[in-house]
Amino acid sequence: MDRQQVRTWFGEATTGFTDTVGQITPDRLDDPALGDWSIRALLGHTTRAFLTIENYLAPGPELRTDEQFLGPVGYFRAALASIGDPAEVSARGVAAGDALGAEPLEAALAVAARVTALVEATDDDATVQSPVGPLRLIDYLSTRAFELTVHSLDLAQAIGAEPGPDLERAARPAIELAAALAEPEDAVHVLRAITGRGGLAEVFTVLDG
Repeated sequence: MDRQQVRTWFGEATTGFTDTVGQITPDRLDDPALGDWSIRALLGHTTRAFLTIENYLAPGPELRTDEQFLGPVGYFRAALASIGDPAEVSARGVAAGDALGAEPLEAALAVAARVTALVEATDDDATVQSPVGPLRLIDYLSTRAFELTVHSLDLAQAIGAEPGPDLERAARPAIELAAALAEPEDAVHVLRAITGRGGLAEVFTVLDG
């Protein structure tokens, strides 16, 4: 995927997110959404896809001469192995939902608008200082577009809404990245499933540590 395609994906995922948030009513925020998360907590977790861009682009230490940039797959594998503990992820989502304040829907949309403007004004090769290592912004955007795509679909499902055209378009590059994350034996199961040769286990995921 070239750089413009990554930015297009991020834009489609962002629009899909904002369109979905626009369909959530305040009285639904405490409804169940995904696992232990309410809609508010899922919204908070999804909004972190923007906030981490803003936070990790802040000036940080200079790269060591021996330090290598991570790509999207390397980032996910490192994150899942070190900061992907399910209980901790769940707690961060709840805290992020609470941090959106008294008007979480408006707050989430404001964050999306602010960070979108930041992304548009920032060079592809700007360094993102993530907790698991440095990435170029353009590579980190792939991981954020993936998160926005997957969790905007979760939000849509939680409120009984159909995904809009932007999320439908964003799903294809998300599938490509998910396939790249699959271990060889998992890739075989995925290929069989999407070509009508058997289903996947109920708890199957390529996002494991």
